[in-house]
This record gives sequence, structure tokens and C-alpha cells, in this order.
Amino acid sequence: MCAKTLQQDDRHFPGWQPFEQLAERYDAWFDTERGARVFRVEAQCIGDLLVDRPRPWLEVGVGTGRFAAMLHVDEGVDPSSAVLRFASQRGIRTSVGKAEDLPYADHRFGAVVLVVTICFLKDPIRALAECRRILASNGSLVIGLVPKDSSWGQAYARKGEQGHPFYSAATFYTCGEIIRTAERAGFHLERSRSCLVEDIDAEVESYEPSVEDILGGAGFVGMAFGIKGKDEPST
Repeated sequence: MCAKTLQQDDRHFPGWQPFEQLAERYDAWFDTERGARVFRVEAQCIGDLLVDRPRPWLEVGVGTGRFAAMLHVDEGVDPSSAVLRFASQRGIRTSVGKAEDLPYADHRFGAVVLVVTICFLKDPIRALAECRRILASNGSLVIGLVPKDSSWGQAYARKGEQGHPFYSAATFYTCGEIIRTAERAGFHLERSRSCLVEDIDAEVESYEPSVEDILGGAGFVGMAFGIKGKDEPST
């Protein structure tokens, strides 16, 4: 069950509101033929970056808990109570909260995961600073995103411009922009993996598994960051 609720004044930024209003529609996409294929390869990409990361793990922007359940993430936080009902049913311990003000003690988690979450955040730099605060000194930040300079990111952005209920609330970023933002928040890039190298309009029975490194044009990239040392100040 949810550990806390947001104050009413905190519930008025647009990024997460479509998920509150359309939680069932969002969750049902993962059960479509295409959605299931995309989900499998993205989850494998993030899962490979979580191997041997210390516990416990937290997903920020856990949504309906699809990734958290598949990846055996321990806890999840999201501003939408509607999606958290699904996550709770999938066995995830959930809390209502914003990425920019996480409801957790310092240094609590061994890994913090954001999967296609950063594009919906009001203040990404503040959110990543909060992730750093709640990570243990040997912890890792794992971010999954759809790069805006890929055919996938460009297609989603066009849908947003046309009024798509989810993508219209998103701001897409390049991998370089996210790396620089993470560095400002006190992280350094350790590893990366890429998948969805196929064009978004390609008809395929399954997508190729993720590969190491950031590939230009990849529709999904996972990046694992470590915390900068005390002698390595944030830029």
C-alpha cells in the first residue's frame, strides 16, 4: 500500500497527470503485440545494467510496475496513485511522491532506476540530485530513455505535437544531454547499453537484444552512473 499521499498543491504539473487519468490505457499497451516486444527488449537492456548492483533497488516513476516486477525491483515511487494501484498488485512496495522530492532517507538504496521517466519530470537536475541523496556511497543510478535524435524519439515527439495524451507531456533529450545533467547532479557514466536499433516503422517479429555502448540512432538507451568521489566535484 502507499506510504504517503501528496498535498493537493503538489499535484499540478503536467508530466504525470495523463497517467493518473489514463492508467488502464497505459498499462494495457504492454499487453499488445508490439508493446510486449518493445517491453521485453527494453527490460533486458535495463536488467543487464542492474546485474550485481547492491540492494535494495528503487524505481522512480514506477508507473504500473511493469519494469519493476520484471526486474525484481524492491520499491517504487510515483506521483500518480492510479498507476500505483497496478504496481502494488504486482508486488511492489509503493510510495506516492515526486522525483524532485523523494520520500526516503539519505543513502537508503543500492540502485535507483528511472525508465522513460526523465522526459516527464518538471526539474530533471533536481530529481537526479535527489536520487544521489538517497543512494548509498557504492550505489548506482540507472536511466533508460528514448533519445530525441532517434527515429523513435522523433516519432513520439511528432505524436506529442499532434496531441497524444502521453507524449504531449514529454520532453525528449539526447543521451549527451542526460549525461551532462547527471554529471551536474554528482554522477559519472560507468556503462551504457542500446537497443531498438531497428527503425520504428520496421516490421519485425522480435527486436535484437541490447548491446554494449551508446549506438547512434538506437530507440532506447540504458545508462548506469556511479557517484562521483569526494575529490571529484560536480561540474
